[in-house]
Amino acid sequence: VPSPPQHGLVFDAGSTHTSLYIYQWRAYKENGTGIVSQVEACSVSGPGISSYADDPAGAGASLKPCLDRAMKIVPAEQQRETPTYLGATAGMRLLREENSSKAEQVLAEVSKAIGEYPVDFRGARILTGSEEGSFGWITVNYLLETLVKFSFAGKWEHPQDTEVLGALDLGGASTQITFQPEVPVEDRNTSVFFRLYGTNYSLYSHSYLCYGQSQALKMLLAALHQVPRGTGAAQPSPCAGYQENITVAELYDSPCVRAPSSARPGLVLTVTGTGDPAACGTAVRGLFNFSCGAQGPCGFNGVYQPPVRGQFFAFAGFYYTFNFLNLTRQQSLSEVNSTVLSFCRRNWTELVQSFPKDLKYLHTYCSVAFYILTLLLDGYKFNEHTWSNIHFSRQAANTDIGWTLGFMLNLTNMIPAEALQHVKGHQPGLWAGAISFLVLAIVAGLVAAFLHCFWKTK
Repeated sequence: VPSPPQHGLVFDAGSTHTSLYIYQWRAYKENGTGIVSQVEACSVSGPGISSYADDPAGAGASLKPCLDRAMKIVPAEQQRETPTYLGATAGMRLLREENSSKAEQVLAEVSKAIGEYPVDFRGARILTGSEEGSFGWITVNYLLETLVKFSFAGKWEHPQDTEVLGALDLGGASTQITFQPEVPVEDRNTSVFFRLYGTNYSLYSHSYLCYGQSQALKMLLAALHQVPRGTGAAQPSPCAGYQENITVAELYDSPCVRAPSSARPGLVLTVTGTGDPAACGTAVRGLFNFSCGAQGPCGFNGVYQPPVRGQFFAFAGFYYTFNFLNLTRQQSLSEVNSTVLSFCRRNWTELVQSFPKDLKYLHTYCSVAFYILTLLLDGYKFNEHTWSNIHFSRQAANTDIGWTLGFMLNLTNMIPAEALQHVKGHQPGLWAGAISFLVLAIVAGLVAAFLHCFWKTK
């Protein structure tokens, strides 16, 4: 008799927003596994929990509508056995650097709020960059069945001649790259080892704090603001023709950007886009240091990285920007470049009329597109030949790609350390023999009963 599906809840507390993912799977898994499916994703209203540094209770209160929704999905009799986690990423890592006491208060308040619900709450904590990248890698490869697959022979098997995929994640405050290189990882700070389903995986993984898209845009604007040009409030930006207002205090409110001594916090800057793609690309490149020095191959800012290898899934911010630009269908690098250039040259009034439902992020797509291209090509060292290996996607197997599923699989022991055994209790041949014996025994019994009745009657 099939057992009712079990559920798991994971909050992804990112730098710009929080989401609750509700997962389910058949039967409780302890050193076993099964296909985990995503039931629902609930987006928490408001900014990321790191934005509640001065109102920790507000961070906890913001989670309750999604928790209420989850309680309507998870059957009441299962709720107290439903593992529930909250993982905070780069936004909270930055807050902890800035003020560790405030970061602890925010975590305490979100823990208190979740603890009021009848679930098996297993804690709220800040993930390391390496964990975020590694769990994203597990999610991608688990969903695409490159780690283990249920075969036609009725066995869980390691897929033959199947390469694992790399994972590229772009959040608001950090970006991660994780893949299995062809050469041994030389820097142990970027080395990750897993033994999954009886197979060893030696991975390269690194997270760049401050190089998520929100913080990168902040660094870009700060770099432009610090170009000597007088003390006025007008602030030209070469990326797309748009206009927005931002105070100097808002611009320098992150550890990722350092305010010059001459900065006036109350000054309101009027940022005006000039729509100069070449100058935009040059300004974006200025955020990186591509020199590797004598230490060997590197990504950027002197961080060791072996050459990229194999197929990659690029998700989160990579997907959302390229999806808006209709660049998620494996277009060539030349077509991607021409599309980005064309978009960045468009008149702002025309863009507003063409995309009235995308006004919230419309002014960012040009600069973020240049940033993604610079990050992937000059930073991670993809080129025109390996570009086609990047797949921009939000989901795999109808499940959102991110670190949350890998995180839950790991912490609920749903990924065993050794190879999985047959789902059936015995070898198929033994089952066939046993069933044949039972059938013959029943037939023989029926024949004996018939003969006994026949001779008795006679």
